[in-house]
Amino acid sequence: MSTSRSSSSTSQSDSSGAGTAPLLEVGRVGRPHGTGGEVTVTLVSNRPERLEPGSELQTDLGTLQVTSARPHNKRHLVAFAGIDDRSKAEALRGLVLRAAPIADPDELWVHELIGARVVDQSGTDRGFVASVVANPAGDLLELTDGALVPLHFLVRSVPGERIEVEVPDGLFEAI
Repeated sequence: MSTSRSSSSTSQSDSSGAGTAPLLEVGRVGRPHGTGGEVTVTLVSNRPERLEPGSELQTDLGTLQVTSARPHNKRHLVAFAGIDDRSKAEALRGLVLRAAPIADPDELWVHELIGARVVDQSGTDRGFVASVVANPAGDLLELTDGALVPLHFLVRSVPGERIEVEVPDGLFEAI
């Protein structure tokens, strides 16, 4: 199980206006690359399929459709439909790219962990998740009281509601 990242979420009405679907920040447009309309994109998602040809990404200026993308120096070079010269590409600089969450039962989504109640193996309520801290050894759940719980101690979760953890004795007394 891995943690998928997003740095923010927003709600957008669907095309029928019948409801809202959360959109996650998946990347940000950087500078133009060359004269043909390509731009650099920095992904904040660990899901590179966000940039597959045909993918649609939402921005404050409307929808952008990916026509091509390739890795380039820790970023991606991306071409969007209708963006065919450097001046159009420059107009995209700084845009936040958003998309709906990907349904994957093997993933934990950061936006579904934040705000969830944490309960340990003895049934003790340990508080709520305030944030998820990226750590090279493994992501950490930061609770509202400042306690840090390594994500690998998670045994069950109900997205956005409850996280059950199995932690070693003394973990919560160390704070």
